[in-house]
Amino acid sequence: MDETGALSLEQSDAARLLLADIDAPAAASLIAAAADIALVIDGQGIIRNVSIGHGETGLERSVAWVGSHWLETVTSESRPKVLAMLRDAISPTRHEPTWRQVNHPVSGGADVPVLYATVPIGSQGRVLAVGRDLRAVSTLQQRLVDAQQSMERDYQRLRQTEARYRLLFDSVGEAIVMIDAATLAVVEANPSAMRLFGDAARRLVGKPLPDSLESSSRQQAAALLGAVRASGRADDAVVRLPGEAGAVTLSATAFRQEAATLLLVRLLPTATGALQDARGRDEVLLARLADRAPDAFVVTDPQGRILSVNASFAELVQLPAGEQASGQSLDRWLGRSSVDLNVLLGTLRQHGVVRLFPTTLRAAFGVVLKVEISAVGMLQDDTPCLGFAIRDVERRLASDSRSARDIPRSPGQLAELVGRMPMRDIVSETTDLIERMCIEAALELTHDNRASAAEMLGLSRQSLYVKLRRYGLGDLGGGEAA
Repeated sequence: MDETGALSLEQSDAARLLLADIDAPAAASLIAAAADIALVIDGQGIIRNVSIGHGETGLERSVAWVGSHWLETVTSESRPKVLAMLRDAISPTRHEPTWRQVNHPVSGGADVPVLYATVPIGSQGRVLAVGRDLRAVSTLQQRLVDAQQSMERDYQRLRQTEARYRLLFDSVGEAIVMIDAATLAVVEANPSAMRLFGDAARRLVGKPLPDSLESSSRQQAAALLGAVRASGRADDAVVRLPGEAGAVTLSATAFRQEAATLLLVRLLPTATGALQDARGRDEVLLARLADRAPDAFVVTDPQGRILSVNASFAELVQLPAGEQASGQSLDRWLGRSSVDLNVLLGTLRQHGVVRLFPTTLRAAFGVVLKVEISAVGMLQDDTPCLGFAIRDVERRLASDSRSARDIPRSPGQLAELVGRMPMRDIVSETTDLIERMCIEAALELTHDNRASAAEMLGLSRQSLYVKLRRYGLGDLGGGEAA
C-alpha cells in the first residue's frame, strides 16, 4: 500500500502474480482501453507504435507519428517536458511516474492538451507513454475563467451604480430617508435629512421614523406609512419634527429590494410644499379657465397634430358627438390649405409667438368662418407643444359700416384682405371697385345723364344699365329713356 492507501502494482507481489499470465495482445488492449492515447517509444525517443483509445481525441492522424521523434509532435514549450519524461522513465532511481501536460499542434485548429505519464518497458530502453485527453478539463477551466471575468464585470457595474446612487443620495437638497416597510425603522438617511433632524439625527438610523417625530404627529405618520405599505400610495401629510425644524410635508413611495419592501420618504419644508401646491392649483385653474373660454383654444405638438382642444373649438368647428380631435392635424380645419398652418408653424419656430394672424376655419357641412389666431410655442420644454387661441371675427366684420360686398377704398384696407381671401378674388373685387368708381364719376359729370355717361365710358346704354343694376347705382325705375 502507498501513502494514499492504494495498492501499488510495482511493489505488490500479489499483483505481479495476478498479472503474470497477461500476454502482449491483452496488455495492449488494456492500455488502449485505459488511455486516450498510448505511444511506444524506443531508446532514442522515436515513436514506434501509436494506439488511439475510444472517443474523439483530435489526434486521429497521430498514426503518422510513427517513425518521428516524440519532440517533433509537440509544441515548442512542451519539449522540455518530453525530455524530462524520457529521462525519468529510464532513470534507475525512478519510483513513481510523473504526469505532465503536453500540447500537440493540430493543423487548422487549437492545440490538443494531453496529460502523459511514461513507464519503461523491456530491457532495451523502450518507454510506454500513456496519455489522457484534457480538452474537456480545458473547456471547463476556460468556462470558469469566463464566468469569473463576467462576475468581475458585473461587480464593477454594481460598484459604479452604487457610487452614482451614493453621490446622488448624498448631494440632493431634499431630505430623503429609507425605511423598512415592515418595522418602519430608518435604514438610511441622507445628509439633508440629518441636518433637518438636528440633534436627534444621531439616534435616527435603526429607530422607527414615527418615533423621531413629535408625539402629536406620530399616529398620522404611522398611518400614512402603513397606507403606502399596503397600497403603494397615499396622500401627503404635514408632520412636525422635534426642535426648531418645525412642520414638514411627508410623502412616501414603496419599492422592492430583493425580498424586502422599503419606503422612500421625502421630507419637504412646508413653505416649499405650499409653494408647489400653489403652483399646482394655479395650473389647474388656468387649465379649467382655458377649457371654458369663449374663444377656441388648441394645443398641438410641434408638427401641428392636436393634443387637446377646449369645448369652444369643438363647438366652433361643429365636431360631431363622439369624434375626437386629438391626434388629427390642425390643417384639417384651419386655413384654405396647409399653407396657413405651415406659415404659423414656421413663425412659431423662428419667433416663438404669433399675433392676430387672419385666416379661415372650415367647420362641418362646408361652413367657412373668418378667424384670427394668436399662438405661442413652448419648444424647449420637456414636452414641446404649441398653443393656438382662435377667435371668430365674423360678427366683427358683419358689424362694420361697409356692407358684405363693400370693397376697401385705401391700400391699407386692401392689405387687410391679404390672408383672408385668395389673390384672384382680391383682384376681381378690386376691378369691380375701379369699374364702379368710373361709372359714379361719369354720372356725376353728366348730371345723371345715362346716355352721355355711356358714351363717355365707351359703353352701350344696355351695358351701362346692366352694370348700374349690378352695383345698385341710380334709380332705374323709369330712367331708361333718359
